[in-house]
Amino acid sequence: MNIVFTELEEFSRKIFAAIGCDDTEARTISRLLVRANLTGHDSHGVIRISQYIEFWRKGDVIPNQTASVIFENETITLFHGNKGFGQTIGNQVIDEGIRKASKSGIAMVSVGNVGHLGRIGDWTEKAAKAGQASLHFVNTSGASTLVAPFGGTNGRYATNPISIGIPKKNGDPIIFDAATSKLAEGKVKVALNKNTELPPDTLLDANGTPTSDPAALYTEPPGALMPMGGYKGSGLAIMTDLLAGAIGGGGCHAPGVTALSNGMLSILLDPGVFADRDYVDSETSRFADWVSQSTPADLERPVQLPGEPERKTEHERRKNGITLDDNTWQQIVSTAENLGITR
Repeated sequence: MNIVFTELEEFSRKIFAAIGCDDTEARTISRLLVRANLTGHDSHGVIRISQYIEFWRKGDVIPNQTASVIFENETITLFHGNKGFGQTIGNQVIDEGIRKASKSGIAMVSVGNVGHLGRIGDWTEKAAKAGQASLHFVNTSGASTLVAPFGGTNGRYATNPISIGIPKKNGDPIIFDAATSKLAEGKVKVALNKNTELPPDTLLDANGTPTSDPAALYTEPPGALMPMGGYKGSGLAIMTDLLAGAIGGGGCHAPGVTALSNGMLSILLDPGVFADRDYVDSETSRFADWVSQSTPADLERPVQLPGEPERKTEHERRKNGITLDDNTWQQIVSTAENLGITR
């Protein structure tokens, strides 16, 4: 199934409007889900629509929420997400971080008890467009116990993504955005829908045996994703859970919690707060050029900076459309029909 991204956004908007999201929220959720597909991150795109609607049916997310301020000073704001959709609450939280960092040079904002925050790179890009560098640490305080720690065989936390962004005065920002597991959970779901195998050494079955079958993650008892980079990725995941959950206030991952609730701790800063901004800009450009000019191992595939693959994919998909596998498309259509929506 190939579909023009604007048509996919509109179909998605109708679905979220049908559950009571106001027009702004329905459009925001749809735009960011489709943007994930545009950038090549199908794992965080419209494949999530059915999941989000199921969260709503269970009361795990509530339309049209606004985050509440729990604590605030000149540089810090701690929010409670009130079970709002992550795309709405995430915008509110990052807007506040941008405002504080613009005024004070640096800011830290956090939120817990919020629905799935989507592709975390969206928040990094938002800060970069405002001329700010940023770091984002995200956890899940319940459900999605999907990733085994290094040396373990069953899940103890979620995929705990980290995203870091640096703006460039002349050119596109440098945006790093990755799960701390070998694969994002959504990529396993995409492979399951496409009926394709996973790369080797990314997933363990319920017995702790490596497997390439994506269905192994969803058995009872479930399998577990492996950490990226062995003990290094495992260490990053654990520290991310502590930063987003304990310090951020939303809680670390805990057994027995069935609702998916994200937490995020974000640090935003004016790149010129410690050094002269012109120096920062020139060093950023110089170093980026130096890295990208490394002789490629494959001459047909030049070295790319973080964020460049996403921009290239987005350009292609805006022009040529987004391709969805049949299972994903049918899940979306079925979800819409159950809400009385037709394409």
